[in-house]
Amino acid sequence: MPDTDRIEDELVTVRDWLRYAVTRFNAAGLSYGHGTGNALDEAAYLILHTLHLPVDQLDPWLDARLVASERGQVRDILERRIATRKPAPYLTNEAWIGPYAFYVDERVIVPRSYLGELLCRQLDAAEGEWHLGTGPGSVGSILDLCTGSGCLAILAALTFPEATVDASDISPDALEVARRNVADYGLETRISLAQSDLFAAHSGRSYDLILANPPYVDAEALAAFPPEFAAEPAVAHAGGADGLDLVRRIVAAAGDHLAPEGALLVEVGRGRPILEQEFADLPFIWLDTAESAGEVFALPASALR
Repeated sequence: MPDTDRIEDELVTVRDWLRYAVTRFNAAGLSYGHGTGNALDEAAYLILHTLHLPVDQLDPWLDARLVASERGQVRDILERRIATRKPAPYLTNEAWIGPYAFYVDERVIVPRSYLGELLCRQLDAAEGEWHLGTGPGSVGSILDLCTGSGCLAILAALTFPEATVDASDISPDALEVARRNVADYGLETRISLAQSDLFAAHSGRSYDLILANPPYVDAEALAAFPPEFAAEPAVAHAGGADGLDLVRRIVAAAGDHLAPEGALLVEVGRGRPILEQEFADLPFIWLDTAESAGEVFALPASALR
């Protein structure tokens, strides 16, 4: 570890610490993808969060001088990022989807869902606009499978304020995190959480909208994970040999749990070619986001019955 006393003497401003952090992160060969995509953005996020400054406003603070206690705090979190190789959100216990923050720790995958972006887009849409592939329609009941931190269930509840939401996960640890987030948003009366292997706990119920961001990493990619991704629960990533084991189960069973005018939305990563070949009779609607093309599909209930 570098001489910390010398560092704190020579690095005074936010700009100084940002330059230092980028150099250290690049030298350490860190991996990104948990809310940031490069060393600069990662360093800026960690520094601003540690200083209790808005994490989306770097420029106004670049020349701000840090007091000794602040320099020590910034140094510590930067060194923890390098030493532990944990994703930054595990160090801050905070992850963002659009303007919405969620508590996270090592019990859940760090939220970074394309479905989340689509829900945020729908939440901000003008009246009559529809971004979820199969609407518009009445949405009074929602099921969020593989809910993890509960982020999609919460965004769905905010997007459709008249709807009730069932959210489930196979991991009891993940559900504890989800409960905290649901409480933070004051949605305990509208979101019900349950431990479940996909639809097992939802027998006999039908929904206007089913959301799923299931594990979809294939075995080869999982084995090659860098430390940052390997730090997340393996159960939240592992999708079998080609990554689509759970997706197939969801497609096979969703029709039994959808209302007649309902819809299924699933995030599948790069599984589109395999799914289109295996389910050639299904009219997949592929939804693009700012950072992805063809990694989320929508299907109407009528196609799954």
